[in-house]
Amino acid sequence: MAVLLRRLLPPGRPRAAWGGSLGPREAGLCTDPGAAVRVRFAPSPTGFLHLGGLRTALYNYIFAKKHGGTFILRLEDTDQTRLVPGAAENIEDMLEWAGIPPDESPRRGGPAGPYLQSQRLELYAQAADTLVRTGAAYPCFCSPQRLGLLKKEALRNRQPPRYDNRCRNLSQRQVAQKLAGGPKPAIRFRLDEEAPAFQDLVYGWNRHEVASVEGDPVVLKGDGFPTYHLACVVDDHHMGVSHVLRGSEWLVSTAKHLLLYQALGWPPPRFAHLPLLVNADGSKLSKRRGDLFLQRFAAAGFLPDALLDLLTNCGSGFAENQMGRTLAELIAQFDLSRITCHSALLDLEKLPEFNRLHLRRLVSSEAQRGQLVGKLQALVEEAFGSQLTDRAVLDPGYVERVILLRQGHICRLQDLVSAAHSYLWTRPAVGRAQLGAISEKVDEIATRVLGLLEGPATSLTQDTLNAELKKLSEGLDGTRHSHVMQVLRMALSGQPQGPPVAEMMVCLGPNEVRERIRKVLCS
Repeated sequence: MAVLLRRLLPPGRPRAAWGGSLGPREAGLCTDPGAAVRVRFAPSPTGFLHLGGLRTALYNYIFAKKHGGTFILRLEDTDQTRLVPGAAENIEDMLEWAGIPPDESPRRGGPAGPYLQSQRLELYAQAADTLVRTGAAYPCFCSPQRLGLLKKEALRNRQPPRYDNRCRNLSQRQVAQKLAGGPKPAIRFRLDEEAPAFQDLVYGWNRHEVASVEGDPVVLKGDGFPTYHLACVVDDHHMGVSHVLRGSEWLVSTAKHLLLYQALGWPPPRFAHLPLLVNADGSKLSKRRGDLFLQRFAAAGFLPDALLDLLTNCGSGFAENQMGRTLAELIAQFDLSRITCHSALLDLEKLPEFNRLHLRRLVSSEAQRGQLVGKLQALVEEAFGSQLTDRAVLDPGYVERVILLRQGHICRLQDLVSAAHSYLWTRPAVGRAQLGAISEKVDEIATRVLGLLEGPATSLTQDTLNAELKKLSEGLDGTRHSHVMQVLRMALSGQPQGPPVAEMMVCLGPNEVRERIRKVLCS
């Protein structure tokens, strides 16, 4: 900032000279076709990573990987008053959890660092200095009070607030006097030039005449911190960003950014603005809703691939929508030219079904299934703890059997430690009277089932058990098959409803089934 202020007073070049090096006004955004693809996800750590941010990061990631490029995480922490403790760490943690880690980031480092904007202030000061020297920017001494009054007056007149450009025509003498006697000024960028048209890779040709609807914007604040407009231009240039994929809310601001690129004599990247992610009813997705934070989905047991699959399924960028795509398949099938301008409707009620598909895919892989066994063991320990009177239920073979038998009936691994599945881990407290209320032939049913279990364990398949239990019921005069099933289900699980009885028996194993039936008979 000090360097900048020292250069405010010397005569600058004619204003007509700035930006002339880029050629025609209708400049396209073509970059060197041989240049490497470099994209960035640049959130502000003013909150934890949410689904909207994950979607922007995902599209940047799969675009980079599709073209053998680099995915950069840059944290825009210039608004120091709004920083949330732990948010910067959370953003990178959640990208890694989601399986889309950055190639360059504050944590990983890289050739274009530092990757925190608060550590790049000298670069912004240099750029602002260049803008002032060439007449493309000027110091603004307006107080917050005056700016507040301008805003109130505009709102009172039902007009959009805009700066009145009061300081843009101060003489050198006036600037010198104000620099000597007051606080450091902000630096404002002149919106004198006609905004160039540009071809967005999603929205097509665009032109926004920002000078006609707003005043000269601040690009560097008095405290030396840049605003978004200057910071993103400077950083994208110095980090060699080739393509900017960001939310469509920034589409109108792109005109200002292109003017800044011209004023600084830098070629711009190509832009692709992603349509908004909105709720299923079309309402705006709130960044402040805690239930949209990624850590909530991770803690609830949702799989990263299920979230990525849902986010791409509700949007565009692919030849067809289909459920169950892996990240590798998303990368292979992604086509930026297929992204439409329509908002993406996010229906979180579909997430459990997406998760079920991806969970079954993991179960089908022997290596992945082993990891699921370890996770479920930990969940059982956490959920039941001291209630585990028989720790044999933590045996990997038994846990794997539970997962294999229940895989098509659960959406998350956590479902297996819910109350409905507690019988898998602890013996239910069932009294003989509860069974007697279902059927008067409890003893006979129990005796016949115990006899059935005396056979070889290899015969305990679901099909075999279903057939044998059907025969058993037919041999009991005056007893319906459904009553036999209810008695057994209650004895084994303590619940009136649940999985098929044959599946429960196979899952628990013959020894445990015998123990539970005998326990009820003795109660």
